[in-house]
Amino acid sequence: MTTIAFIGLGNMGGPMAANLVKAGHRVVGFDVVEASRAAAAGEGVEVAASAADAVREAEVILTMLPAGKHVLSVWAEILPAASPGTLVVDSSTIDVESARRAHAMAAERGCLSLDAPVSGGVGGAKAATLTFMCGGSTDAFARAEPILARMGKRVIHCGEAGNGQAAKICNNMILGISMIGVCEAFVLAERLGLSHQALFDVASTSSGQCWSLTSYCPVPGPVPASPANNGYRPGFASALMWKDLKLAQEAAASAGAATPLGAAAAQIYALHNALGEGGADFSAIINLIRGRDLGDGV
Repeated sequence: MTTIAFIGLGNMGGPMAANLVKAGHRVVGFDVVEASRAAAAGEGVEVAASAADAVREAEVILTMLPAGKHVLSVWAEILPAASPGTLVVDSSTIDVESARRAHAMAAERGCLSLDAPVSGGVGGAKAATLTFMCGGSTDAFARAEPILARMGKRVIHCGEAGNGQAAKICNNMILGISMIGVCEAFVLAERLGLSHQALFDVASTSSGQCWSLTSYCPVPGPVPASPANNGYRPGFASALMWKDLKLAQEAAASAGAATPLGAAAAQIYALHNALGEGGADFSAIINLIRGRDLGDGV
C-alpha cells in the first residue's frame, strides 16, 4: 500500500482519488471546496486540514488543479512539507512553461516530478479509463506508471519535462478542429436534405471517419452515448475546450508554429463561450454553426 496525497478533489480529481482508494492505497486529500472534501471523504479519502498537511507522509503526490498559476502556488506550498525523493505528479492541463517551472521547483527540493495531463473527461475519471500523457525523467515515469495505471487504461511517456502538456494541447487542438469540421458537415447535410443517419453511415466507414464523429457525434441518434442525446450536457465542456485551444495558441506563438486552423477553432469556441454556452458540451458548437439561438435542440 502506497500513501498518496491528492490535492484537488473536484470533478476529475475526486473520482481519480476514489479509484486509488479502491486499488488499496491510502489516500490523503485536500481541496479548497468543502463539498469536494466531503464527497471525497465519502469515497474513503482521508481529508487533511491543508494541502501541506496532506503531503507530510506521502510517498506520491498528485495535483489536479484549474490552471498553471494554481499549480505553481500549490507546489510552492507543499514541496517544503514533502520528503526528498517524493514523486510529485501534476495531472492538470496547464501551459508548458508553467509545467517546466513546476519541474524545476521539484528538482530544487530533491523530488522527482511528472507533468501528466489526462484525456477522457469525467466519465474516464470515474471509470478509470483515462489516458495519461507524461513528461519527465524515465525514473519518475517508472515510479508513477503503476499508480497512474490504477486511474487509466493508457499511460504514455512523451519525453522530457513539459512534453505531457505539449501532447495534451496538440491532441485537443486536433479534437477542437475536427469537431467543428464534423459539425459543419452535418449542417451542410441538413441544408442539402441528407439525413443525419445517412451521413453518419457513409462518413463513419470512409475517409471522413474520426473520433468526433464515431464516438462523440454532435447530432442525436447515431451514437447513443454522445452528449447530443442528453441535451448537450458535458461530457467535455465548451469552456474547457476553449481553455485548451488558448493554451495551444500560446504555445504556438512561443514556438513560432503556424496553426491557422487551431487559431480559427479558438475564435469559434471563444464566441460560443461569450454567448453563455461555456457549460454546454463542446459538441454543442453545432448550434452556433447552424446560426440558431443557442440552447435550441437539433
